[in-house]
Amino acid sequence: MSFSHPWVLVFLMVPILLLAFVWRRADRRLALPFDHGRRRSGGFLRVVLDVAESLPHLALAIVVIVLAGPQQLGEPKSRRVLTNIELCVDVSGSMTASFGDGDRYQGAMKAIDQFLDFRKGDAFGLTFFGDSLIHWAPLTTDVSAIRCAPPFMHPNKLPNWFSGGTMIGKALLACRSLLAQREEGDRMIILISDGESFDLGNGADEEIGRKLRQDRITVYAIHAAEGEVPGEVLNVCTITGGEAFQAEDPDGLRAVFARIDQMQQTRIEKVTAETQDWFQPWCVIAASLLLASLLCRFSLRYTPW
Repeated sequence: MSFSHPWVLVFLMVPILLLAFVWRRADRRLALPFDHGRRRSGGFLRVVLDVAESLPHLALAIVVIVLAGPQQLGEPKSRRVLTNIELCVDVSGSMTASFGDGDRYQGAMKAIDQFLDFRKGDAFGLTFFGDSLIHWAPLTTDVSAIRCAPPFMHPNKLPNWFSGGTMIGKALLACRSLLAQREEGDRMIILISDGESFDLGNGADEEIGRKLRQDRITVYAIHAAEGEVPGEVLNVCTITGGEAFQAEDPDGLRAVFARIDQMQQTRIEKVTAETQDWFQPWCVIAASLLLASLLCRFSLRYTPW
């Protein structure tokens, strides 16, 4: 136990002196005449009276302790470690290819909507990219902007200068700059694309992968198309400790998101116990002493006659 104002404990001398006065004083002696009778000392009754008279002084001592601010360490708690997840979605023209009942873009956004429910409590950001890119939603636990995005960023509605190509390397570096600013929690990029990117060639994939790894960013890539995952994208994922997946239909895409959720499980960490005020037991003791003193006033008192 500790105190927020330990200097207040100096005033404990007041109730201590009052208690000493109660137990040490000798003014309760009364001389009475006895004719050939046995006289009892009354020692037991005096102890009872002294205890009853000491109760208010003990309550005063408790008040001083409360004013000193008693504190104790609370129980160590666990908390969920925040994961910062940047969703990086390809909106190039090829994302309009048939994919289940819709196209690849629509399938990706529906799968993302379900993934948001898997990871409640995490911070999500959303970046769309083609030749250019736009950070649609900042990293936040409020995912309403992400859920509302699909109708506005469909590749059919974008100009050719934005959706004419696939610049994965440029998009990953842009997402890296956002995640690097997050001091708390894990960092992850989920890349959804259906094509190859020329800006990952000539060793750029390894360089980008090393930069992401230095910032503790893990990349998971989903290739939403037929064929194998491009080798450069696979290299980036491997270097950062992530993995690349292939999804040829909406069911496969949802299954990939579920697998990523299992692989990147929520971490729980112990939080250091915090110092808390500890008034309750002392207040209960003080109230009990005052109540006992009040009851004693009705039956126990010193009357020297």
